[in-house]
Amino acid sequence: MPGREALDLARERGLDLIEVAPAANPPVCRIMDFGKWKYEQAKREREAQKKQKMTEMKGVKMRPGTAEHDFQFKLKNVLKFLQEGDKVKITVIFRSREITHPEFARRSLDRLAEATTGISIVERPPGMEGRTMTMILSPR
Repeated sequence: MPGREALDLARERGLDLIEVAPAANPPVCRIMDFGKWKYEQAKREREAQKKQKMTEMKGVKMRPGTAEHDFQFKLKNVLKFLQEGDKVKITVIFRSREITHPEFARRSLDRLAEATTGISIVERPPGMEGRTMTMILSPR
């Protein structure tokens, strides 16, 4: 159908003439209510966004000499965060001369990673950043 005729037909119905495929020969157009279509498109996008789950980064702080009971308590929190679907950043903070023995912190981080192997993946292995050692776990 010629373009002028299609435009007249669209105006007669109170709708818009939308060019769908301009590269085609001849160009493909559609008669529709563009405002309504745009509104429904935005509505679908909002619904899709509601269904997405944003992963949060939770944090747990420790010291190299953290006692066993405190370690178990922190482990329980890490497990809870991972089961909720959040990533966990475990930070071991060094004070004064503790930094001379980073192997203590690495040992406790490795223990924590070992305890959570069933439900987590080590996204970033333990690494030093200034006076802290950090490790990131993400849910499996």
